[in-house]
Amino acid sequence: MHGEYKVPGGKLVVVDLDEADGAIANFRLAGDFFLEPDSALEAIDHAVNGLPVDADSAHIAAAIRSALPLDAVLLGFTPEAVATAIRRSLGNAKSWRDYDWKIVHPGPMSPATHLALDEVLTEEVGAGRRPPTLRIWEWDRSAVVIGSFQSLRNEVDLDAAARYGVEVVRRISGGGAMFMEAGSVVTYSLYAPGDLVRGMSFAESYAYLDEWVIVALKSLGIDAFYQPLNDITSAKGKIGGAAQKRLGGGAVLHHVTMSYDMDGAKMVQVLRIGREKLSDKGTTSAAKRVDPLRSQTGLPRAEIIDRMKATFTGLYGATPGELSPEEHTRAEELVSTKFATKEWLARVP
Repeated sequence: MHGEYKVPGGKLVVVDLDEADGAIANFRLAGDFFLEPDSALEAIDHAVNGLPVDADSAHIAAAIRSALPLDAVLLGFTPEAVATAIRRSLGNAKSWRDYDWKIVHPGPMSPATHLALDEVLTEEVGAGRRPPTLRIWEWDRSAVVIGSFQSLRNEVDLDAAARYGVEVVRRISGGGAMFMEAGSVVTYSLYAPGDLVRGMSFAESYAYLDEWVIVALKSLGIDAFYQPLNDITSAKGKIGGAAQKRLGGGAVLHHVTMSYDMDGAKMVQVLRIGREKLSDKGTTSAAKRVDPLRSQTGLPRAEIIDRMKATFTGLYGATPGELSPEEHTRAEELVSTKFATKEWLARVP
């Protein structure tokens, strides 16, 4: 069995192993990482051999860590990374380039339609009717998107939202509320087969699925990096946040919103957001714009999106795609029966 795991911001970890009587056998670790002393490699191999094949990542990592020499230095990888590669090998996980990725970037849509498409396209990928897909969002109006489990009244000032013409909707993934204005954010969704993140914890999958956009942002001159659990940030402040949902068939919905240039004053009137969280979003004053992508690149939003699409294509061999009429129809049905209903919006009052 063979497994690979590219550590986000780090090195490639490669494992080969056999299974014998329910245990790992003939384990061999390789990769482009740095490891001192040389004897540490043999120590890791020895620690893994004999472990049960159903050992979880924490168990494997603990066994590796306890076997390392006291003076061991691991650069570009961790025992947890080795454990992830092992779990991926045992689960027959796949890599990005094992799939025929599509990029779709349709025109502006309503907030509820975007959320319905997330559910439809994830289910389509899980059922094998659609190839894995990256979708770039365009907004036709301002919106607040709250997490699946958030309290509506605690998160949003509905009077202020109405005054500013901001639509309020609820998504199917967890996480926090996001303030969106057309042209002020960059939002994308990944619809991926579960096999792509097999063997990873939720935390590991966040970093893994966002690595490509970190590469894209760095190519634009932004010192971007992943910050657990679900943030994309930089030395100059937070850029955006991610959320996930696993649906039937094992497919993964992973979506991210990054700030391009938002009106901070309006945001804090519509969202019931404290000053501490406002600072976390990259501004210390309600009157200041939240503009990490615009201020750090000086580029139009469209150019940033073009670089993102080019980076994804270069890394994973993606090709342009389109939404099907059937997917549009299913999404609009979900808008009317779920995402635009008061029952769904206020399911956590």
